[in-house]
Amino acid sequence: MRCLVALPAVAVPGRRSHPNLKPRRRSTLVAILGSCRCGRRHLLGASSAAGLLHLVNPPCLAAPAIDPDVMLERVHPARPGWYEKLYATAMDKGMQSYEAEIAQYKSNLFSQLSVAGKNILELGVGTGPNLKYYASADGVNVIGVDPNIYMEEYSRAAATSAGLPSSNFTFRRGVGEALPAEDGSMDAVIGTLVLCSVKDTDMALREIKRVLKPGGLYLFIEHVAAADGSFLLLVQGALDPLQQFVADGCHLTRKTAENIKEAGFSSLSLNAVRLSSAYIVSPHVYGVAYK
Repeated sequence: MRCLVALPAVAVPGRRSHPNLKPRRRSTLVAILGSCRCGRRHLLGASSAAGLLHLVNPPCLAAPAIDPDVMLERVHPARPGWYEKLYATAMDKGMQSYEAEIAQYKSNLFSQLSVAGKNILELGVGTGPNLKYYASADGVNVIGVDPNIYMEEYSRAAATSAGLPSSNFTFRRGVGEALPAEDGSMDAVIGTLVLCSVKDTDMALREIKRVLKPGGLYLFIEHVAAADGSFLLLVQGALDPLQQFVADGCHLTRKTAENIKEAGFSSLSLNAVRLSSAYIVSPHVYGVAYK
């Protein structure tokens, strides 16, 4: 968990040339076909040109994974120690009312997760409020990922309280855009109140899919933007810059449900709810996605 919800106290990529092509023919084909692009950039051109492209250029390979430590410093460089320590303390002390209201939803959600003997990655583990819902199962191994090093002390204590042996819990500084785990190594990924604060939501979702085993589960709870045209959305938009500053990059107006729907999971169970304990972030979505 990365998002602090205490704020709502207010009232109210280049061209690849085939080595066998002569320069003039290559330039002509490039002009017609466009370039071979991977990642979020897609081939532009007519369908007939797309058919010829396979003959000219071999298929693009996926870009190599970026080192998690490099990505961490790129998208979430360390804040001053006093800020990160204060934020971790605020998360530990300031979320009781939120956790009390969301408890039933979490209990129902985590009941769908059979974790005995499984490998679990929790993205944005924060102070570890979710561990009590799943970490007591025999043989479960948990990697808790968070960019704030001061969250480790709290999350380790939460793991111990949940009955998880210390040898079965690993804390890693990291971000969603480059998860510190191998391809297809996780039985489940958990993320609550975390996609609001990543730099690139779609990249984080691709990483979640990458580390999941086939058939693996992604369990999520996220606050989202209010309905279009609503007064609450106006309030969220006005407070969004302040929220990002005081809540470690948390955004109030993200349409995270749409990102999850478009991420390409094999199946998705998605629910919406509004909470009363946190007005500004009251619209939530939660559910389970299967790789």
